[in-house]
Amino acid sequence: MVAFVISRLLQALPVLLVVALISFALFTFVGDPVAAMLSQDASAADRENLVRLLGLDQPWYVQFWKFISNAVQGEFGLSYRLSRPVSSLIAERAPATLELAFCAAAMTLCIGVPLGIFTGIYKDSWISRLLLTVSLVGVSLPIFVLGMLLILVFAVQLGWLPSFGRGETVQIGWWSSGLLTASGLKALILPAITLAVFQLTLITRLVRAEMLEVLRTDYIKFARARGLSNRSINFGHALKNTLVPVITIAGLQLGGIIAFAIVTETVFQWPGMGFLFIQSVGAADIPVMAAYLLLISLVFVVINLAVDLLYYAVDPRLRAQR
Repeated sequence: MVAFVISRLLQALPVLLVVALISFALFTFVGDPVAAMLSQDASAADRENLVRLLGLDQPWYVQFWKFISNAVQGEFGLSYRLSRPVSSLIAERAPATLELAFCAAAMTLCIGVPLGIFTGIYKDSWISRLLLTVSLVGVSLPIFVLGMLLILVFAVQLGWLPSFGRGETVQIGWWSSGLLTASGLKALILPAITLAVFQLTLITRLVRAEMLEVLRTDYIKFARARGLSNRSINFGHALKNTLVPVITIAGLQLGGIIAFAIVTETVFQWPGMGFLFIQSVGAADIPVMAAYLLLISLVFVVINLAVDLLYYAVDPRLRAQR
C-alpha cells in the first residue's frame, strides 16, 4: 500500500509541473500588471523600477523557476494587485471556499445517493418519474441562472436569506468559520444549494443507472431464488457493487465543486478563492492566477489518490489482484 501511494505521488509530480508551466505561460501574456499597479501619471523611470522590482525584466523561464522554487516552500510571490503575499491571500480565502464546497458535497451525497437508490428500486413509480423529470431541470439549468433565481425568490421577494456575503464569522486560529454563527449559516444556504444542484442530479441519475444494472445481474437473480429479502438484496448485495463508480464520480465532483465554485462565488459575492481568482484576472495578477490553478491541480491529485485508496476498501477484487 505504501509503495502504491508513493508511485501515485511520483506520477502526479509531472502533472503538477505541466499545469504550473501552462498556467504561468498563458497568464504571462494576459494584460500588463505594471499598468494596472501604476497610475496614469507615473513616469517611465517608475515603470522601469517596478518592472525590475517584480522581476519582469528577467526571462520567463527564470520567472517560472522562481515561482516553482517558492511554491515548494508554500510561497507564491506578491500579488500585483494588492501588494501582499499570495499565500496569505489564499489562506484568508480558502476557509470560505472549503466550507462552501464541503457543505455542497455533503448535500449532494446525503440527498443524491438515497434518491438514486429509491428511483432505482422503484423505477416504475410515479415519484421516481417525477424525480427524474426534476433532475433533468437541475442538469440543464445553468448555475448562474439558478443562483439568480434563488436570490430573486428567497432574498428579494421573501427576504428570508441574504443575497451576498458570508455573514458573521468566528476566527479559530487562522481559520475563519461561518458555521458557528446564525448569520453565517443563513448566508451559506443559497450558495450551497446553487453549487450542489448540478452534482446532486448527476449523482442521483448515476446511482439509479448503476442500481438498475446491478439488479439485472445473475447473482442478484440467484439471491432472489434463495429467498433472501428485498432489503438484504438491495442494500447488502446491489448497493455494495454500485459504490465503485459512485466513488469515482463523487471524488471528481468534489474536486469540481472546489475548482468551479468561481461562478457561484461571483454570483453571491462569496469571499472565496474563486472570487479572488476572478478579481485577479481583471487586474492581470499573474502570481495569484498561477497559484490558484496549481492548488486546484493539487486538489485533484489528492482526491484521485483518495479515490484509489477507497477502491481497496470497497472492492475486494482489487486487493486480491495486488
